[in-house]
Amino acid sequence: MTSSIPISLTEYNAVRQNGCGVIDLSSRGRIRVSGSEAVMFLNGLITNDMKTLEEGRWMPAVFPNVQGRLIAAVRVIRLTGNSGFLLDTEARTHQALLKTIERFTMAGDFKVADVTGETFMLAIQGRKAKEVVERLIGMSVADIPRDGVVETKRNNGSITIIHASHTAEDGFDLIVPRDARSEIMEALKAADVTPISEETFDVLRIEAGVGRFGQDMDETNVVIEANLDDAISVTKGCYIGQEIIIRIKHRGHVAKKLTGLRFENGEVATPGALIKSNDGKEIGRITSVTFSPALEKAIALGYVRYEHLTPGSEVVVGENDMKAVVTELPFIKPSS
Repeated sequence: MTSSIPISLTEYNAVRQNGCGVIDLSSRGRIRVSGSEAVMFLNGLITNDMKTLEEGRWMPAVFPNVQGRLIAAVRVIRLTGNSGFLLDTEARTHQALLKTIERFTMAGDFKVADVTGETFMLAIQGRKAKEVVERLIGMSVADIPRDGVVETKRNNGSITIIHASHTAEDGFDLIVPRDARSEIMEALKAADVTPISEETFDVLRIEAGVGRFGQDMDETNVVIEANLDDAISVTKGCYIGQEIIIRIKHRGHVAKKLTGLRFENGEVATPGALIKSNDGKEIGRITSVTFSPALEKAIALGYVRYEHLTPGSEVVVGENDMKAVVTELPFIKPSS
């Protein structure tokens, strides 16, 4: 397949150059967890260490099953005061996550509330994200750390501001009550913030090396395979699936891992295409693929066997043996 740019460059450039874009992430699941035993219960279920998470901060984590395989990748947000935690996960893993944690509500002081329908979430991404958010909420966000969370009020409504990137550019997520949606969208429109379509977001997230559940990972993957190393603590106590995950960590590597691939000859593979070594051995498969305007070539995410994971390794893809090079993620380095 010949490479092309199947997206709006206006949208893409708003994020990648000197503008700002807004991505609607409202379809993601948002679950509030509270109670005096919330830390204890959650810490026994996730890969990261809840005890290290301070108020007003967030961290990545994974809920694994007993085999160390993925149930859901999440962002754990520790709210201020006695508000507890907010778990943010993809739409595809929302119900599986809810089912996993709801079974503990009768075991102690552990309360679970699905607030997805009560709220909406927008990601403001791009070089002007900070300026736009400050204008929107009327306060400085310059001192919010990279993993910081601030809760404030706007027009008598609550708003949660999360410093986070989904694109390798600077950005903030806004979680706002559902009935404030129209007002916020009008304010962003007045600030010349460009709405980003799902198609353009897909290009941006692949360039940023962000895997998607159902596309780049699923319940068949061991957590470590999915390039989620930042979500795993190697020092915390026992949690479900820990034995298998830590055993693989101590072994030094997994049999395969999600990585980047860069195509060299103006061709684009399709998701599911086999990845082979130069001597024709099957060593993996493509999961996501796109054309990168910034790199001016096709790129992909895919699983590659450990022996071929070294950046710069040459591989061939698909029935036409398209040449590709294994590339360290992310393709686009995070902006400062």
